[in-house]
Amino acid sequence: MDRWQAMRIFVKVAETESFAETARLMHMSAPAVTRAVAALEELIGARLFVRTTRSVKMTEAGARYFEDCRRILSDIAEAEAAAAGSYATPTGTLAVTASVMFGQMYVLPVMTEYLDSYPTMSGRTFFIDRPVNIVEEGVDVAVRIGHLPDSGFTATRVGSVRRVVCGSPAYFEKHGVPVTPMDLKEHRIAASTSAWASPEWRFARDQRVVVEAALQCNTNEAAITTAKEGWGLTRVLHYQIGPALIAGDLQIVLAEHEEPPLPIHVVHPEGRYAPAKVRAFVDLAVSRLRANRLFN
Repeated sequence: MDRWQAMRIFVKVAETESFAETARLMHMSAPAVTRAVAALEELIGARLFVRTTRSVKMTEAGARYFEDCRRILSDIAEAEAAAAGSYATPTGTLAVTASVMFGQMYVLPVMTEYLDSYPTMSGRTFFIDRPVNIVEEGVDVAVRIGHLPDSGFTATRVGSVRRVVCGSPAYFEKHGVPVTPMDLKEHRIAASTSAWASPEWRFARDQRVVVEAALQCNTNEAAITTAKEGWGLTRVLHYQIGPALIAGDLQIVLAEHEEPPLPIHVVHPEGRYAPAKVRAFVDLAVSRLRANRLFN
């Protein structure tokens, strides 16, 4: 087997930690994947993986070889793409992921503007309230809210979001405004039970309140709608109520007790070797998100 192809197979096994998944992703048979890795191990004279019935982990030599292989393959891909022109002009399909509401409200407009600028491109959005494995799920760019794990990916910070408690003016006129987090126990709460929600609401200076919600909503949208109607208070990320704040339908309370804001990053795995389609989208997304005063 061609050495470069064997290196590609090795890198994919290292990323997925699975021979079977690598075979599926690369449209190969599992034995062919196994033979390719074995050939590399024989060629370099070192074992690359420790394999058990439940896991595939790189050895120390494998980890060093993995970084070298990624660099070499990136150089080859860059040279080939440059010759074909794809590093000069965006081509193909761009896949982008973000959380549901943030994606719909702020990433989707960037995507449509991007597609308007490059009519030969097509786009695919994957808006879901859980972390997406960029490599395994074929995603080019991710917009992440929260602190990032050490992944080796390129991440550009574009702003931050606050976790806020809010309610309608009519609710506060009738029930009063909470002054401290503990005051929330005296108020009616409509809580979201979506992916990032927790019954323990944390605030600055290690203040914690276990909220007994009168209404549990399985989406943030439902909790926000309930708050806008004056039924009770809710807690969400402040970008989710941006339009309602501007319209005066909701007001934020307990702002002085909020935790530090969560960062927003635009993330992609290729670094400086990213193709034109990724670089063009990242540049546009960074520009548009940084320009939004809501995230400053």
